[in-house]
Amino acid sequence: MAVIPKILVFAGSVRSGAYSGRTADVAQKELAVQGAEVTRISLADYPLPILDEDLEKENGVPENAQKLARLISAHDGLLIATPEYNGSIPPLLKNTIDWVSRVRGDGGRSVRPLAGKVAGLCSSSNGRFAGIRCINHLRAVLVRCQMEVVTPECSVPEGGDAFDGDGHFRDERLHKSMEHLCRTLIETSRMLSTRVEA
Repeated sequence: MAVIPKILVFAGSVRSGAYSGRTADVAQKELAVQGAEVTRISLADYPLPILDEDLEKENGVPENAQKLARLISAHDGLLIATPEYNGSIPPLLKNTIDWVSRVRGDGGRSVRPLAGKVAGLCSSSNGRFAGIRCINHLRAVLVRCQMEVVTPECSVPEGGDAFDGDGHFRDERLHKSMEHLCRTLIETSRMLSTRVEA
């Protein structure tokens, strides 16, 4: 019997009505339709200070980074939906990744929550470029963290008009793109799982 992959979904923005949040909603539904066990979180529930090595030396890695590390470790894959700020990664998302990458242990055992973990990426913007500059930067950062980032991605242009009243994509091509991304993420997560049961 095939293992049901556990996928953690979150957006890189916590703004009310953010296109990245709405894209994450679409991904959450599609992953569930395709048989994944999905956990959806908001980064607003895991506030972190700006990464500061002096702060880390004095107080250690913040507890919310540790909590996120445990969550990531307990899942087979991640789906991240990011907005684009000034052509690149939003500070909330980059700071979160940077702090989680600093986690090296949990309860006396060695932990590297990002290394080997599978990730799928979505982006969105209010313009026609759909966040493609940001998604390339995010991919590079995650690969540097030794994550396995799947090739398919879903980039949503004209975010203000991309969703219907039920929160679905209006454009069938976007729906197909999300289907393909989620299918690949599920299959790859099942194959490369490094899940650590909490």
